[in-house]
Amino acid sequence: MHIHSLDTWRHEHVYVDPHQGQAERRVVWVIALTGAAMLLEIGGGWLFNSMALLADGWHMASHAGALGLTVFAYRYARRHRHDARFTFGTGKVGALGGFASAIGLGIVALMMVWESVQRFLEPLAIRFDEAMAVAVLGLLVNLLSAWLLHQGGGHHHHHGHDHGHDHDHVHHHVQESHTGGDQNLRAAFLHVVADALTSVLAIVALLAGKTMGWTWMDPLMGIVGALVIGHWTLGLLRDTGRILLDGSVGETVRDDIRRRIEADADNRVSDLHVWQVGPDHLAVIVSLVTHYPRPAGHYKALLAGRDDLAHVTVEVLACGGAPCLPVAPRGAGGD
Repeated sequence: MHIHSLDTWRHEHVYVDPHQGQAERRVVWVIALTGAAMLLEIGGGWLFNSMALLADGWHMASHAGALGLTVFAYRYARRHRHDARFTFGTGKVGALGGFASAIGLGIVALMMVWESVQRFLEPLAIRFDEAMAVAVLGLLVNLLSAWLLHQGGGHHHHHGHDHGHDHDHVHHHVQESHTGGDQNLRAAFLHVVADALTSVLAIVALLAGKTMGWTWMDPLMGIVGALVIGHWTLGLLRDTGRILLDGSVGETVRDDIRRRIEADADNRVSDLHVWQVGPDHLAVIVSLVTHYPRPAGHYKALLAGRDDLAHVTVEVLACGGAPCLPVAPRGAGGD
């Protein structure tokens, strides 16, 4: 019986950036500002009969939701960082929330298209002055949010820990090793810039309706906004669905892992599975055959340059007398 403690060989599946606090605070402020402007624009759109204003408000809602999910995922991950019920940690919390919100936003986009078509067929009297005032306020909120995020940018944190030991089935963990708050601030900045552009479109549509009588511009912007939200929603469903179903990552990552293993000695990768377990974190199961077996830690070290590998399991199989060739063609299913 093994009488020694195994604590040295254990590791946590925690994918949390320890420097995320400052970025989170700025994003929370942006969420609060965007949420207030969103409610004002959606309410104003219904009250003043402006589909352009409604579209801008719902577009803000989609991005406020995305930013909110990012903050929620980080906080949830910290709160449950020691919870053994999560086999690979809580990195998929954000993906689950994103998938659920995308379904809701898809329904909203369909409703917007329906309502915009109705406005084409049966136009309503638009209160242009009030609607434009609300749209301008929304634009100012977006500009203020962009300024807040820009002031918070420029700080890049990278913190990694490598825990691995030489077992035939080795688990290698790179803890807290993604690019940090700066990456999230850049993503949030792009969100508010997109919101600002839709605010400008809403203002232009309302101004054209007021000055030139082009009232059809308002429901047209409603359809444009719905299409933008729909496009964003489909992309979110595709990306989060793949993560939730443990879909394999792209061939570029898989080929790089295979190349690193097979560049050493006569190693041949017989089985390879790579999937995402959190933001910028991947899990890997690799089986390899070789005439010259080494401790599993040796093969782990071949992948040490990839900081996105959060959990790696290596199986080493000794090859017989015949030359070791790949067991299955590259690119075959499951490999």
